[in-house]
Amino acid sequence: MKIDNSPARGTRDLLPAAVATRDHVLGLIEGVYRRFGYQRIETPALERIERLTGGQGGENEKLLFKVLRRGLGEQVAADTDLADLVDLGLRFDLTVPLTRFYSQYRAELPQPFRSFQFGPVWRAERPQKGRYRQFYQCDIDLVGEASVLAEAELIEATTEALAAVGLTGATVRLSDRRFLAALAADSGVPEGARPGFFVTVDKLDKIGWDGVTAELVNDRGLPAEVVRTARDKIEALADLPADKVADMLAEVVPGLPDAVATDLATTAACLGDLPADRLRWTFDPTLVRGMGYYTGQIFEVSHPDAAGSVAGGGRYDELIGRSLGTDVPACGFSIGFERIVDLVAAAPAPERIAVLYDADVPVEQALAAARRLREQDVVVSAIRRSGKLPAQLGRLEGWGFTAFLPLAVDQDPARLPPPRPLNARPA
Repeated sequence: MKIDNSPARGTRDLLPAAVATRDHVLGLIEGVYRRFGYQRIETPALERIERLTGGQGGENEKLLFKVLRRGLGEQVAADTDLADLVDLGLRFDLTVPLTRFYSQYRAELPQPFRSFQFGPVWRAERPQKGRYRQFYQCDIDLVGEASVLAEAELIEATTEALAAVGLTGATVRLSDRRFLAALAADSGVPEGARPGFFVTVDKLDKIGWDGVTAELVNDRGLPAEVVRTARDKIEALADLPADKVADMLAEVVPGLPDAVATDLATTAACLGDLPADRLRWTFDPTLVRGMGYYTGQIFEVSHPDAAGSVAGGGRYDELIGRSLGTDVPACGFSIGFERIVDLVAAAPAPERIAVLYDADVPVEQALAAARRLREQDVVVSAIRRSGKLPAQLGRLEGWGFTAFLPLAVDQDPARLPPPRPLNARPA
């Protein structure tokens, strides 16, 4: 039987040039995060199913890949519950595994703990352009810091990381889940209808106010006057300057706790201290974000060349407490690694030299010549001569080599001639 060699649907193979670009981008991002004091950790791809289905992953829990228990037979009874068949799942993000990691190793970690993670996650998405079932996330989290220093630092570090890979001109959108709850309450949205209200408002940039209003009134059953009140409040809070955030929030949403307005104003002031050519920000009263675990400020980064956000995150002060039994303040930011890789230039090609040795050249001589060239801190591969030289040199250039060194039998590795550039090879 012929085996299909294509990758599984919704996944992809990465050729060396693509991996080189990804490694280059990751190195730049990691360099920035390390300067801010973030330490890289790794967590397993598999987590216990009860942790991944705790109700805090939002819509992502519906996209969970579940893993069958070990020891199951070839057949199971027709009335067997799914819960009896699975005990593990593939992680759908890096935040939930981090909370388990922190709960387990808290006593050994610095406080507060600055964490950096990079790795694959899995979601049973419908495969389409730019959306895969396996993709990589790049996260930083600050755990144990209750003040808005966490929000301001995460935003500054992430926008600096994006600038390091060449993505300038990004805009940070800022809001707060506590503000959204107060806005809904002051507008007259019943508590039970608020989750649906937030989901619909989050579609504003896609369907406009006419679409949002129709969905809230016709599909979710909210009175038109309630929707109109919410719209008026939201529009009054658009594009607030940093020095107006606290006053306008208190005026438009009287039910908002003073601490929430103060926190947002402080974060805005911190962002306002950064050079305008490096960071632009806006208060966005329609920003919701889908994860159920957010408890405070939330943020996203948009870029004019990207269809969606290129990074996002927020505060999740109650998620770790589900494992630890005691709530721990925490805030995180995730870069959409797959999206930004598609936006940046390819990695600069390193110098790569091919030592082309004839069939009569002893292997030890070829390896010695390659070893000698590597002392100059360049990439060197020993490759046997094959076919016509111009054709082989063309193949080498296509594979990313920049120069070649023909090696004849008995040539002294200590007296090698300089390599010849492939772009200047003879016809």
